[in-house]
Amino acid sequence: MKEFRPLGNTLFPPVVKNLLIINGILFFATYVFQSRFPITEWLALTYFESPKFKVWQLISHLFMHGNIGHLFSNMFALWIFGATVENFLGSKKFLQYYLLTGLGASILFMGVQYLEIHPVQKHAEAYEINPNYQSFERFVEEDISSGYQANYVEFVDYYKANPNDTEVKRASVTAVNNYAGKLLDSQVLGASGAVFGILLAFGWLFPNSLIYIYFFFPMKAKYLVILYGAFELYNGIANNPGDNVAHFAHLGGMLIGFILIKIWDIKRPGQY
Repeated sequence: MKEFRPLGNTLFPPVVKNLLIINGILFFATYVFQSRFPITEWLALTYFESPKFKVWQLISHLFMHGNIGHLFSNMFALWIFGATVENFLGSKKFLQYYLLTGLGASILFMGVQYLEIHPVQKHAEAYEINPNYQSFERFVEEDISSGYQANYVEFVDYYKANPNDTEVKRASVTAVNNYAGKLLDSQVLGASGAVFGILLAFGWLFPNSLIYIYFFFPMKAKYLVILYGAFELYNGIANNPGDNVAHFAHLGGMLIGFILIKIWDIKRPGQY
């Protein structure tokens, strides 16, 4: 147990406190200086095949948030669950756990992105070589997200009626490349992957602790973790139109957290 160096019952242990401060500073800086410096573009996580991808984004995106609600929900969860976990593990081990779960979540998420984006890129490249209305219609039906397909209905119908129009053909190539490029340059930001890793650790270490949902409905931590995991898995697979939440990053954080707990042989209080 010496390895973990428990802190006791500190309300704001040092790592959690500094993570809260850093996230707050970067959120403030983003809104103050974004017009002068593209902070989000530099630090948010871009898909690895994009020219905008930088290796530091695998970690830096953990400190970036899209809006005040996003920041508050992640930081509140980090404090509520992270303070208890840091007090138990000690600051050094907690920081390692936090960064590794965040890093692992981003890598696993990009693996899922690869399965979704890479085929679209290949189809876009093939279409540019041989554009025709049949291929364009197939691209719209198979590669464009169902939430955006309605935007292309009139284009497809017009292309069918004018299959030899060179201007329409050129416009279709542009449309396909723009959609593929938008996927390629999509960005992810937020501490959620690491926070879900913290939630998993809390549920593992203190499974019978009561958590009050919306400050009213009590639920044991172990059941909350299970329900959250199932919810994220369902929504990740459903891939509903308009859903811009990185559900597989959340699941990745929980998975890496579970692996670290097993590798480090972290036992619950009273099991030593």
